[in-house]
Order: sequence, then C-alpha cells, then structure tokens
Amino acid sequence: MNDPHRLDDLFSEFGPIALKRFFGGEGIYVGEIMIAAIFDDIIYLTTNPETRGAFLAEKCKPFTFEKRSTGEMIETHWYAMPDRLYDDPEELAQWARTALNVAANSETTKKKQAKKAGAAKRSLSQSKRRRT
Repeated sequence: MNDPHRLDDLFSEFGPIALKRFFGGEGIYVGEIMIAAIFDDIIYLTTNPETRGAFLAEKCKPFTFEKRSTGEMIETHWYAMPDRLYDDPEELAQWARTALNVAANSETTKKKQAKKAGAAKRSLSQSKRRRT
C-alpha cells in the first residue's frame, strides 16, 4: 500500500480518513464506513440513484471490472471523482459528505452494523452468563 497519509491534505476540509486495502486497490474509510475506492490512482466515490446525476453531469465514469468467471463487464455504483476536485479540498468535502451519507444509509452498511450489534449483544449475554 502507498503512504496511508497521502490524501490527508486533499481531505483536510472533510475530516480524518483512513486508507485500507480493498481488493486490487484501496478503500477510503470514515470510521468503519467506506466512502470511496482508489484504483489506478483514481478516486471513485460511492453513489446511489439520487446522487449519481451529479457525476453524470460532470461526465464521470463508473468503476468497472471484468468478472473472471463469465467475462461479463460489471459496472459499479462507484463513480470517478471529478478531476477539478483534486485541486479543491473545500468542494471535495461537500462531495465526500454526500458519499458518506450514501454509504452510511446503504443496505450493505446497515447489514454490517446490525450483524456487529448482534455479535456484541451475544458476547455481552455470554459474559453475563459466565459471571452467574
């Protein structure tokens, strides 16, 4: 992995982020929520149907990959960040906040949080039983 702090200046107006390995690239995380992915030095922000229009208006492309088993080209909900945002941390912060909102409210994040909450509840329950 590249320098884990190389994007700190770019995201300075947004707030602290962490970079973690993600398949063949890296994920940009806010806490445990992944708001973006980096592949081939391109930042792809997460989108949903409501937010995707802003990316399409900027002529941004989605992240795509070829499915090994079928050769099918898969188009994801991750869209390349507009190039101008690489020079504008203030506006990038607005786009990143939108991506955080999308990611935080996604079904995937909700399922992960519910699973984690369930595991914590089971652990607490088991801990209480051991004490009695």
